Amino acid sequence: MRLSAKKAKQISALNMLKQFLNLKLSQKLSPQQIQLMKLIQLPTQAFEQRLVEEMNENPALEAGKEEDEFEKDEFENEDYDDYDDSESDRIEAEDINIDEYLSNDETPDYKTQANNYSDDDEDRETPFAAPISFHQDLINQLNTFILNDEEREIAEFLVGSIDDMGYIRRSVPDMVDDMAFTQGIYTDDKMVDKMLLVIHELEPSGVGARDLQECLLLQLKHKTPTESVELATDIIENQFDAFTKKHYDKLLQKYNVSNEQLKKAIHEIEKLNPKPGGSFTGNNKVTENVVPDFAIRIVDGELELTLNGRNAPSLHVSKDYQEMMQTYKDSRDKSAQQKDAVQFIKQKLDSAKWFIDAIRQRQETLFVTMNAIMHYQQEYFLDGDETKLKPMILKDIADMVGLDISTISRVANSKYVETPYGTKLIKEFFSESMKNDQGEDVSTLEIKKILQNTIEEEDKKKPLPDDQLAEILKDKGYPIARRTIAKYREQLDIPVARMRKKI
Repeated sequence: MRLSAKKAKQISALNMLKQFLNLKLSQKLSPQQIQLMKLIQLPTQAFEQRLVEEMNENPALEAGKEEDEFEKDEFENEDYDDYDDSESDRIEAEDINIDEYLSNDETPDYKTQANNYSDDDEDRETPFAAPISFHQDLINQLNTFILNDEEREIAEFLVGSIDDMGYIRRSVPDMVDDMAFTQGIYTDDKMVDKMLLVIHELEPSGVGARDLQECLLLQLKHKTPTESVELATDIIENQFDAFTKKHYDKLLQKYNVSNEQLKKAIHEIEKLNPKPGGSFTGNNKVTENVVPDFAIRIVDGELELTLNGRNAPSLHVSKDYQEMMQTYKDSRDKSAQQKDAVQFIKQKLDSAKWFIDAIRQRQETLFVTMNAIMHYQQEYFLDGDETKLKPMILKDIADMVGLDISTISRVANSKYVETPYGTKLIKEFFSESMKNDQGEDVSTLEIKKILQNTIEEEDKKKPLPDDQLAEILKDKGYPIARRTIAKYREQLDIPVARMRKKI
């Protein structure tokens, strides 16, 4: 029996439409859990901003202490279901238990806690100055020069080409072409070079340089001529490569000077600013103050941990919104508009209660996490000796407090703690472990500190290369490979031995 092509195609299609039963276990975070994780990650200042945003978006959420608390059992065990609407488009407002939004049988723990700062410590609004920008200051200086219209246009274009570090990193022909195509200014290389000389007269000295060598030369030429300044100028102008590579023996032989003379010349160079625009722009940038999220103090030989009071705001659900729910409950005739209103009120009250609860959970999470870290690194917090920092990874703290590693990471990566030894980023207390010569686990932070101390104590005339540093640490009980020494040195932002050499 042969099937037609059409029949065979139908059978094939039916075989493809088979149903399968597949069991799958998956875990998904609710929107509330995701929001809680975001709150935990926020540092104090960002948390305060998030708090303001939430209060602006949700009128049912208010700050400060509640003036008149609703009675706990005022409407207890009274379910709202006292009206009957025979219309077909019944809404869910009738299913809302009004008493849940009128009762106040639970007072959040944070409302019973005292803030960690008094009224005398409250932040005062500080007026901010409106500083002149770096480029505007240069333009203002140009006004002191006598220039014709063409020269002024070229000079202002050159000022606009200066980056924040004070350099012009473009060639003269490129700027000539750019002025012609974008500004309609037709000039030549000679005129631009002439205006560059004007730019080089501006303050700070060295501004408008094309490279580091020219920048240093410009600053040296503005100094009062002395024997040391003249030698420094000659070195930068003619022996710049030997200077940058610290070939001091070659310089001594080239100029036939004493060690003391060369040392004074190098000292003049070291006083120069390689980024003349950096100091100006740095002063005008808004400084972000670090607000510690925790404070650790030593009281009678014991560690005491406190959470910054700004992380524990006083919040409550709006009394006006509760009264609206009460009015709706007491009214006999409930219109469609009232039903829509009670839906809106319910949504806002739910959001406000959840946010208050999320803040409480955030406080608990922050406190238990930092408390575990404090006790884990108790020896360090008692005397401040960084060599006593124990190896600690995220899993160690997660196991102690019973939280997920990702939660510990959110707390550690963005929070600061004020200690008797300065304000520290919490993640700085975490480190991997290595074995010393006695088989004990020691923190890599301890090894880095010993390496840093060793380099600080070395003879700067003969700095220690990495292989010798490895031998010294091995003698101190830390068998570390040379490549590991190089990695730790780079992490500490310490240059190689040749660049640490001093005459």
